[in-house]
This record gives sequence, structure tokens and C-alpha cells, in this order.
Amino acid sequence: IKKGTGELEGVDYVEIRYEGYGINGAAVIVDCLTDNRTRTVAEVRHAFNKHGGNMGTDGCVAFQFTHCGQLLFAPGTDEATLMDAAIEAGADDVLGNDDGSIEVVTPPNDYMSVKEALESAGFKSEFGQVTMKAGNETELTGDDALKMQKLIDVLEGLDDVQEVYTNAILED
Repeated sequence: IKKGTGELEGVDYVEIRYEGYGINGAAVIVDCLTDNRTRTVAEVRHAFNKHGGNMGTDGCVAFQFTHCGQLLFAPGTDEATLMDAAIEAGADDVLGNDDGSIEVVTPPNDYMSVKEALESAGFKSEFGQVTMKAGNETELTGDDALKMQKLIDVLEGLDDVQEVYTNAILED
């Protein structure tokens, strides 16, 4: 317990990012916080290997992602007004989605200030986070989607894993 709460001296936690490929070459980034690199890399590598993926080298998939803030607004939101408010607040981009929802993309460090400015302008986001946004997506269906979901679930279940990002779009 003392080790977990940081009360023991000499315990250093480090952030590590592992990259790899899931089902059908879908890109996967795994961000970890650990006090034992050897244990963590073994657990992540085992999860990839056991569930149909491959661990890659540093940078093998990271170039496919952009570190950014992301705010999602419900269908029916006035896109023109939202765009004006978002650009004025410092957002990088405003994107309309096929389902009518609107996505506002921000620099990661400006996420909170843009969110607060949009809330002040009367816009309430349905969802928001700082994330690694995939530049291109890989659609998976059927058994491939189930296998990829299993890989993601196993990775997220590891004690040292903080976040798992993927470019896979899983269809039912």
C-alpha cells in the first residue's frame, strides 16, 4: 500500500508510450505510468501477442495521430454561430459529422479555455477530452471488430495502462 501511495522512498513513476498494430493493421497507442518498465513492457507485449496484435517500435504509429482537444456538440447546433465562437476562442478547426454532430478541435493546452469560452457563448458540449485523434481510420466489422475490442479491453485492464488510443472504428 505504501508503494502505491508513494510513501516509499526511491520509487520513481515514469510515463511510457508503447505503439503497435491491432487486428488488420489498426494503429494502437498505449500510454502507461509505471514504476517497473520491465513488468509493464512484458504485460503490454503479452496482451498484443495473445490477442492478434504486434508491438511496434517508437514512432511506428504515432505519426498517424494528432494530440488535440476535442469537443462534440449535438446535432442541431447552429454550426455557423458555433464556428464563429470557436475560432474566436482559439479553436483549430470545426468539423461537421455525417450524423449532424459538430466537432471542435483545439490545441491541447487551450482545451479548457476554448471549452469555457464556448460555454459562455451558450454552447454546451455533449462530450469533450484531450486525446490523440486518428488522422485516418480503419473500419473493422464482425469477428475482426470483436477481436479488436478484446485487445483494447485487455490493454485497458492492465494496471499500469492509463489510456489506449486506436484508429479502429468498430462496427457491430
